[in-house]
Amino acid sequence: MGDSVREHMTITAPPAEVLEVLLAIERYPEWARDLKAADVLGRDDDGRVTEARFRAAGFGYSTQYTLAYDHSVNGRLAWVLTQGDVTRKLDGHYDLVDNGDGTTDVAYELEAELILPIPGFVKRRTSHKITHTALRELKARVEGDPGLEA
Repeated sequence: MGDSVREHMTITAPPAEVLEVLLAIERYPEWARDLKAADVLGRDDDGRVTEARFRAAGFGYSTQYTLAYDHSVNGRLAWVLTQGDVTRKLDGHYDLVDNGDGTTDVAYELEAELILPIPGFVKRRTSHKITHTALRELKARVEGDPGLEA
């Protein structure tokens, strides 16, 4: 079983704007600094990505993985790992909640399990950094404020 972490952040934009950025998976490398490539492998009849391959770099390492996307729950973008070079599990989702005031609460949950044995505290710290950074970078992209990425 992998380690799970959940982070949340409020973004000053309606859910539709946040979702638009999240669904443009091929554009993630433009705003998610650790992602070096995002190649769309499949789309559904509505044009939404159903499968994508990523190349990421961080902490001095490079990894490749493929995710299958699930769009079946309204207000949620979910995925599961289908192939990874150092990951056994990399499953997660974004949940979007409309606050009714032009802001959206975004929760990001990620369950990761690496093939290599790593101490639990290192995995938890890394997972927390991944989710926290992803939310800050998403917020910066949606709100148009690159200063939020730091």
